[in-house]
Amino acid sequence: MVLASLLGTYLDLYFVGKDFYHFPLRPFQKIFTINLAFTLVVLPLMTLLILRCISQLTNWGKAGVILLVSLLMPVFERLAELFGLFTHSEDWNHLYTFFGYGIFLSIVVLFHEWMGNRIRE
Repeated sequence: MVLASLLGTYLDLYFVGKDFYHFPLRPFQKIFTINLAFTLVVLPLMTLLILRCISQLTNWGKAGVILLVSLLMPVFERLAELFGLFTHSEDWNHLYTFFGYGIFLSIVVLFHEWMGNRIRE
């Protein structure tokens, strides 16, 4: 969860800094350009839920869950835009979200499994 939070925070800082997207409604707007509620609460909890759900699955099952979640994230992103929580630049494509979350979740799952194996040794 810590890795997910750190990665999410740094990726948001990068993409907000490059003006690909921004968060019109966010806590501490005068201090932070990113939505800390998402990167420090929602993203780690979502990651925990995904890790708990896939812990007993085969590698194919894990890949399927990652693919499903990656497919759903552009939908959730669009909903966030409709609610005014999120806006994109004209250069943004929702396929970036699909591929980005696929890579992000793959890294987090691989790291989680690697750490689990290191602890068991």
